[in-house]
Amino acid sequence: MAAINVFSAENLSKRYGERLLFEGLTFGLSRGQKCAIVAKNGTGKTTLLNGICDVEPMDNGRVSMDAGIQWSYLPQDPEYDGNQTILDHLYASDMAAVKAMRTYVAAAEGSDDDTLQSAYEGMDIHNAWDFEARAKEVLGRLNLHNLSRTMATLSGGERRRIALARVLIEEPDILFLDEPTNHLDLDMIQWLERYLAQSKMTILMITHDRYFLENVCDTILELDGQTLHKYKGNYSYYLEKREERKENALANRAKARGIFKRELEWIRSTPSARTGKSKSRIERFYEIKNAAKKRLEEDDMALRLNPHRLGGKIIELHKVAHGFGGDVLFENLTHHFKRGERIGIVGRNGSGKSTLLDLITQGDAPLRGKVVVGETVVFGHYHQSGAQFPEGQRIIEAVYEIAEFMPLEKGLKITATQLLERFLFPRSAHHQLISTLSGGERKRLHLLQVLMANPNFLILDEPTNDLDIYTLQILEEFLFDFPGCLILVSHDRYFMDRLVEHIWVLGTQNEVRFFPGNYSQYRLALTDEKRQAQDLREANKATSESNAESASPKNDYSKRLSFKEKFEFEQLEDKMTELEHEKASLTEQLYANPADQAKLQVLGEKLHEVTTALEEAENRWLELSERAG
Repeated sequence: MAAINVFSAENLSKRYGERLLFEGLTFGLSRGQKCAIVAKNGTGKTTLLNGICDVEPMDNGRVSMDAGIQWSYLPQDPEYDGNQTILDHLYASDMAAVKAMRTYVAAAEGSDDDTLQSAYEGMDIHNAWDFEARAKEVLGRLNLHNLSRTMATLSGGERRRIALARVLIEEPDILFLDEPTNHLDLDMIQWLERYLAQSKMTILMITHDRYFLENVCDTILELDGQTLHKYKGNYSYYLEKREERKENALANRAKARGIFKRELEWIRSTPSARTGKSKSRIERFYEIKNAAKKRLEEDDMALRLNPHRLGGKIIELHKVAHGFGGDVLFENLTHHFKRGERIGIVGRNGSGKSTLLDLITQGDAPLRGKVVVGETVVFGHYHQSGAQFPEGQRIIEAVYEIAEFMPLEKGLKITATQLLERFLFPRSAHHQLISTLSGGERKRLHLLQVLMANPNFLILDEPTNDLDIYTLQILEEFLFDFPGCLILVSHDRYFMDRLVEHIWVLGTQNEVRFFPGNYSQYRLALTDEKRQAQDLREANKATSESNAESASPKNDYSKRLSFKEKFEFEQLEDKMTELEHEKASLTEQLYANPADQAKLQVLGEKLHEVTTALEEAENRWLELSERAG
């Protein structure tokens, strides 16, 4: 029995001037289905979602949903009222459960008994009690605290996480997501992946995170050449079936070329022979001609690069330490880079990943220690903020200002024009204004500028943000054969697994921890560490309990917790969590205001107070927990 659609899109079309993005797109979603749209940047993925969610009109077609269906949309650039607090923004939805929660909160602040009773019943009717519990979980996982702050005071990443939190808390019937993993650290991404996979919501998303596609989605919609192809399976299934589709298309084109050759001879026949030619056969000839000339192959990125030679001394880090406002991010970092070394850097947002990259490239000086860079090192540093292109500059001009060609092995070279084509900029677009490009296309062009400088030491800070999966595959192949050193900061786990051989972990007790292997191997090692630590704690607890039972009289209550101490013990865990969140928030604010020395001083002093209070609370908790044991 076929599943019944709760959402349907019929005959959707969109054109910008002469450029056709898509035409006649028709598809539907059944209840609980989790679907992703994949396509190259600039082909209309976000435009399609905006059309579905009535953010911008479609040229043709219609969208329909079942009666009573509630839906929410996370766009790439969410709108917000700068004067609203985070809490007001989270409760601004028109959904019934959110309204009931808002009414109940207001009624609890001094309304009469009848109003409060009505609000209480509204909470029951709309299951709004679950809303509060869900809000606490989501906000905690996304590291969002101090909800009295106004939206205008937040960073772009914080506002994006708040927008994500809002749609997750609402838990609508249908959820539309445009790049939900942007501005999330790796722990947040893995939590979100589990959360959405277990959710009963119907989901339609755009994402470049391939592990996300693999573990969350059960359907892939590929937008290719203005046509939508549907694959009933996850990312692995999609790759397999897409390859089959490409092979079939190549076979069909080869067949069309054979027919075209015969029909071409017929169409070129002498005028006397052309008398009485069938009009339908002539029309059919042009259809065959289009099929025979269809371009299907994708460019091979297997380039054997020939970057500047690295000398014996590359980069040396000697007991490097850095931090802000009295708070140390990392210290005693010592490492001598070797030829061909590939390192991935991970850590929570605010742990100092971008700061460390600036120290390595000598864009900033460490608090202590020193960084020594060899004379032969040529950096290629891709910043996650992207590049600023001059007004009116064209694509080809942005590449030519770096170099007109890049040297390859054996004296060969690749021109800027050829490399642009390899990075999915067709020759017809080379003189296009950069201002007309999508965000992902501009990021791709900035990356190309970095590579055209022919570096021998590549440093890539979040290069995968806003790139489509096709560009990611191209970039992976390019970097896989890169013969120089590579440092990579990325929230794309698939990308990290493919390219790095060692992991540096920031944010753990002011030290940089070293793990051999890729990201998945690091996570496995971390899981083993946690399991061993838990086993040790349980063993120590059992030993302690056994010793205490044999050493103390059974009726000796002198060391047990008093009622007051029990109450204190129960409150301490919440207090420690609150202090940890406050510490994380203060640390994030320190990074957001590097030039404001007065504010840094105030924030640093406050951070010291909070850190001291947290240590005291932890010590007291340990003391009481031993006695409560």
